[in-house]
Amino acid sequence: MHVFDLPKPDLCAERAGNTGVDGVWHFDSGTAGRHVMVSALIHGDEICGAWALKTLLAAGVRPRRGKLTLTFCNLAAFDRFDPHSNPVSRFVDEDMNRIWSADKLAANDTQERRRANAILPWLQEADWLLDLHSMSASAEPLQLSGIERRNIDLALSLGRPAYIIADAGHAAGVRMRDYGRFGEPGDNGTRSLLIECGLHGALSSRDVAIDQTARFLAASGAVDRADLPAEWLLPDAPRQRALRVTQAVAARSTDFRFAQEWKGLESLPAGTVIGWNDGEPVTAPYDDCVLIMPSSLANLRPGVTMVRLAQPLA
Repeated sequence: MHVFDLPKPDLCAERAGNTGVDGVWHFDSGTAGRHVMVSALIHGDEICGAWALKTLLAAGVRPRRGKLTLTFCNLAAFDRFDPHSNPVSRFVDEDMNRIWSADKLAANDTQERRRANAILPWLQEADWLLDLHSMSASAEPLQLSGIERRNIDLALSLGRPAYIIADAGHAAGVRMRDYGRFGEPGDNGTRSLLIECGLHGALSSRDVAIDQTARFLAASGAVDRADLPAEWLLPDAPRQRALRVTQAVAARSTDFRFAQEWKGLESLPAGTVIGWNDGEPVTAPYDDCVLIMPSSLANLRPGVTMVRLAQPLA
């Protein structure tokens, strides 16, 4: 487990919200424009996004056009946060980023599903969504765009991070980024991105979260770039590379191990042993096989995605 240098943010003021729902802030410019939503704390141990929203609120950022919703999602998990045992605070009952489908939300029988239903009215109305996350193993920020060209193009237009990952989601359930209209094919006017800002406890993950939120808000037209402090923006990436996820390797049981401590973004030749799943080798299926987000074994459970395999997107 990596050291947590990033302190836990004090959300005593921010968790009140201004909507009657804890942790949900909503601002309406009164002028035509998109409804933009930025979410953080889908996982309670991924605190960089909470810092970004706290920073926006402290600076008094308001939309010039359209509407802006800022959401601190899994506050119950966040309240359990312990930097010395951060996986404990990932969720309370179940992963909140695998439940965004009608059947799971209808059950409303876990802490995460109840919280998701409280947030749902704003998500259903939103046109653009940025979901802020961090990672347990990879320090390099990754923009998870999904497979729709509209989101890939938006990710590339932002100018950073360097890596755009076109991924189809998880077999274990639907992520917030892919809920409803956001997951529909073609250009229906929506845009949704999930940014992995770096390591959970790295100070740099907070900087990336603030930078990406600023870039996203400016791209949406909700604010002008000049409205935002220049120090929020990091330098553009020298170049951006888009990678397409071809498959995800899920643990069949708790008998999963990696061949070495992969950091992510390693490019492997075909046949390289990545690890073992129930005693069977997991190998790179093609040359230039890029490892995406190898998971910490602290999160190991049957069905959990342990690593994704990707190749350059043409």
